[in-house]
Amino acid sequence: MKHIDSPGQLRTSYLDFFAARGHAVIPSASLVPDRDPSVLFTTAGMHPLVPYFLGAEHPAGTRLVDYQKCVRTNDIEEVGDPTHLTFFEMLGNWSLGDYFMLRHPKQPLVAIDTSKDPELVELHSPAFGERDITGIDNDLTRQHHGEPIGERITVSGRLLDRAGRPVRGQLIEIWQANSAGRYAHQREQHDAPLDPNFTGVGRTITDADGGYHFTTVQPGPYPWRNHLNAWRPAHIHFSMFGSAFTQRLVTQMYFPSDPLFPYDPIIQSVTDDAARQRLVATYDHSLSVPEFSMGYHWDIVLDGPDATWLEEGR
Repeated sequence: MKHIDSPGQLRTSYLDFFAARGHAVIPSASLVPDRDPSVLFTTAGMHPLVPYFLGAEHPAGTRLVDYQKCVRTNDIEEVGDPTHLTFFEMLGNWSLGDYFMLRHPKQPLVAIDTSKDPELVELHSPAFGERDITGIDNDLTRQHHGEPIGERITVSGRLLDRAGRPVRGQLIEIWQANSAGRYAHQREQHDAPLDPNFTGVGRTITDADGGYHFTTVQPGPYPWRNHLNAWRPAHIHFSMFGSAFTQRLVTQMYFPSDPLFPYDPIIQSVTDDAARQRLVATYDHSLSVPEFSMGYHWDIVLDGPDATWLEEGR
């Protein structure tokens, strides 16, 4: 699979994929529905196909694929922020009673060659699933034969909704640089040393109280070439999954009193000071393990006025 650099390439790749598997490519319908008085605008990819779902015969056949222009109306009051757009295109593959089968899929599995670009897998599926989480997945200091280099820390907190209620049974993943500020990633360009005993990824499932717990090492700052003498403050990436990969939320946790905060355009892009402070963990002496690790507490609020800022904004 080639790398996708633009929406147009994504659209073409999607249409070509299903066209090669027996689907007819149909054109996008009008934003103003034709002969459908039930709605003012087309707001979903299936709207123009409703008559065919109800039994009418489509001239292109029973397996279709398209991209449909849509207008967002169901949450129009939120339009204008980075995640709610007035106009969007919806990609869809459709079966008019033709996908059903008795035993198993007939199409072969699609192989993903990650030898040249390990990020290709992210176009299709999450890197981790909820199953087969081991007892050391949340302890990044025990995942190799030796001890990682750096100051050991524990990070604990709760995953909460807007009312402060625990969000139970959710997959939380983290990834981070090592103590020298280098990621164990094929595309990493920082020439700091790698740590053979530290990969920098972990995962856990929130408990009945919405709690999570990780043991890791303090990540180092690193240069990122955004501007002259640009350094990212030490941080840990957090990813939260709901019941599906499409419900993934990603954010970053920072450490208190980092001198790089004033120079970092990412954290400074959060203009609300209270929201910016919610991205910073607090030192919690009760979470420190004697003679082993320093402890930090950080709660994640998924929505509402006190929501944790996400990488795509609020």
